[in-house]
Amino acid sequence: MIRTVATALALAALGGCTLAPKYVRPEAPVPLSWPTGDAYLRSSEATLPSVSYRDIFRDVRLQSIIVQALANNRDLRVAAANIAIARAQYRIQRAELFPEIGTTGSYSRRRTSSAGGNSTTGIGGVGTGTGGAGTGDVGTGTGGTGNGGTGNGGTGGTGTGGSGAGTGAGTAFSTSVGGTTNSFTANVGITAFELDLFGRVRSLSTAAQNRYFETEATARATRLTLIGDIATGWLTYASDKSLLRIAEQTAQIAQKSVTLTTQRLNGGIAPRTDLAQAQITLQTALSDLAEQRTALAQDANALQLLVGAPVDPALLPDAIEQAGQTVAELPAGLDSRVLLRRPDVVEAEYELRAANAEIGAARAELFPTISLTALTGFASSALSNLFTGGAFTYSIAPSVNYSIFRAGAGRANVAQSRAQRDSALASYERAIQTAFREVSDALARRGTITEQERAQQALTAASRENFELSNARYQGGIDTYLQSLTAQQSFYSSQRSLVDTQLIAATNLVTLYRTLGGDATLDRAPDDTRPTPATK
Repeated sequence: MIRTVATALALAALGGCTLAPKYVRPEAPVPLSWPTGDAYLRSSEATLPSVSYRDIFRDVRLQSIIVQALANNRDLRVAAANIAIARAQYRIQRAELFPEIGTTGSYSRRRTSSAGGNSTTGIGGVGTGTGGAGTGDVGTGTGGTGNGGTGNGGTGGTGTGGSGAGTGAGTAFSTSVGGTTNSFTANVGITAFELDLFGRVRSLSTAAQNRYFETEATARATRLTLIGDIATGWLTYASDKSLLRIAEQTAQIAQKSVTLTTQRLNGGIAPRTDLAQAQITLQTALSDLAEQRTALAQDANALQLLVGAPVDPALLPDAIEQAGQTVAELPAGLDSRVLLRRPDVVEAEYELRAANAEIGAARAELFPTISLTALTGFASSALSNLFTGGAFTYSIAPSVNYSIFRAGAGRANVAQSRAQRDSALASYERAIQTAFREVSDALARRGTITEQERAQQALTAASRENFELSNARYQGGIDTYLQSLTAQQSFYSSQRSLVDTQLIAATNLVTLYRTLGGDATLDRAPDDTRPTPATK
């Protein structure tokens, strides 16, 4: 038995070869460095180290929300389940590289009964019956009477299965009687094991492994997107909180203007049109105030959905001015090779690896399939004798299967797998090009947003001063209300624009973090052999 199993394992070792093309990572179809110029940052032309989201999002409140989301988000749970499914599918496929050894045991009991007799007459011979359990014939002769198993007294012979012995010569006859038969068997063997001489099973196992790694990369992309969405949602909440404060302040100022204008109208100093314009400004501010309250509630709901659990209001920011300052700049220096660790690019590469391995499986199907079935076991009519030497049996049944004519289906299968590999290669290159474009766009925005924010702050300060002067001149009866109203609207618009610019500046850092791949890593299983980007 041991020799049989060892022989099968030795034959299995012959399946180490594969007909899959050797995988070589394609050259990245993008420049080695990012574009440069006035719209880009000079400090972004070396290699970017891997960073944690804690290094970029430094507000402990945001970090707490991210930790909570990583534990409760339902999309991450789906991604984790998909990883488990892909891992199991890979293990199922990998198991076909090894023999499947099974064992069986059985017991049967059979009783037969028959009536009648066979009479045989002949020259006296010798008939012998040996006692035992079973069914025998009855022999009659000169020497005596005994029960024989299969003996024929007419010509002489030996019978086994009676309960006594008799010998005689002359005429004899035999009669069959009822009996019971017991049968015990125990078997262990290899069932339908394919000798992978041409690497078909090995190539399919490699393809399944790479698709497992591809699923893991998809989960990493989900995690990276989740972190980026939470950071963006948190900053958006801060922006809407600032806009709500601006709307409240504007409504208060407008209310004072309405009160003052009403008094001036009652005193005969201001026309009714001034009051109407003041009321328009007030109602506009109140409308914006209601809109911002709605937006703030929706922002909180969006964060709660991302987190997958209620969010403590104490973890939410108060204003974009402070929240934006907690998002740190990325470490200086990177080149375009950093894109190779982006989850979507890693996902596309593993799809390419899987397609490449499937070419080997398709090629191997052009050759014969050799299978082996081996069985060793014991059979006995008594349980006590089941494992004796005389009860041992074995069988080996190799088989070869080869299709002589398939009308070109085999070669077409190879051509199909090559075309799928070419499609995966184009998708991989497209993923890199898309990533390059996204990072370049984010860098272009980063290179100019600081100047834009500085200019917007100066504009807001000038608008504030202009409004204060115009309002004072109006209250002093020097200027008309129209001039004060125009200054107030300009100040209100510049404040909102500054908040939008500050939000763009903060979310641009989030975009850079996400487009460069961030720290989108997952905990690996102990048997995970996925190569890292640096060792592929």
